[in-house]
Amino acid sequence: MTKPTPSRLPRPSRRALLGGAALAAVTLATGAGGARAAGPAAWPDAFPLPDGWLPEGIAIGERPYAYLGSRADGAVYRADLRTGEGRVVHAGGAGLAALGLRVDRDGLLYVAGGGDGSARVIDSRTGEVVAAHQLTGTSGHFVNDVALLGDRAWFTDSFDAVLYGVPRGRGGSVRALPLSGDWTQTPDAINANGVVTAPDGRGLIVVRMVPGELYHVSLATGAARRITLVGAEDVVHGDGLVRVGRTLYVVQNRSNLVSVWDLDPRAATAVLRRTITDPRFDVPATAARFGGRLYLVNARFTSPQTPQTAFNAVAVPL
Repeated sequence: MTKPTPSRLPRPSRRALLGGAALAAVTLATGAGGARAAGPAAWPDAFPLPDGWLPEGIAIGERPYAYLGSRADGAVYRADLRTGEGRVVHAGGAGLAALGLRVDRDGLLYVAGGGDGSARVIDSRTGEVVAAHQLTGTSGHFVNDVALLGDRAWFTDSFDAVLYGVPRGRGGSVRALPLSGDWTQTPDAINANGVVTAPDGRGLIVVRMVPGELYHVSLATGAARRITLVGAEDVVHGDGLVRVGRTLYVVQNRSNLVSVWDLDPRAATAVLRRTITDPRFDVPATAARFGGRLYLVNARFTSPQTPQTAFNAVAVPL
């Protein structure tokens, strides 16, 4: 994920209309975590976001709703995957950003706050902020993405070799976990970016955007073991991560592709299976799965980031 634009853009009030071509006949299988089957509806394979939204993170839970954060002011937009229509559910505010997001089964949304070093917990139904955590100082850090594991939500800091564990719920204290082992920090660059749980259910997989590496991180010690890549030298521009079983999807933003990797049970080796490209990709930053689809948000980092810039999300088959 990329450092947010410091200026706050006005939050659009219009309701997003259905966009993109609808599939003729699609039946989505049951999603991860017990998601219900979508049924035989023809769902859109793209939907627009409000102009000037500056999107980056996307989260989808057990129900067919996507939550998309704004780098402009930390607002959160909810889109119905069945229709493509949506609305702002959390208004954000001046000086805030919403980058990586994850939605829990209890409806709480965990949001990485970017350059201000914060993490917020938002009720996805009401938009209420139920908890706010200051993870770092307000300069020299960049809280970028988040994964849920055990009793904590784990946040990456792109400018520091530390993961932060925020209690899942409304109380508790934050745990700072320094990264060690094979991890080396590149100065003045985006290091730790996307994060997901590992297949063993005890650790995390983190992509180091510069120079494009994957790591398995032990939550017991903070030791980071570099994952051996087979079939490609790196995952340059690696941003958002999605894992389905032992299949890892790596969104490589400025490369406009998703690389698909087969992990061994210990996540020591990743073998490149294929890559996903699509002419609708316009610097996709992150992705989330629902049923048999991967939904990606186009951050358009190479385009003007103005209040008039159009943004959208697109879906591709897994």
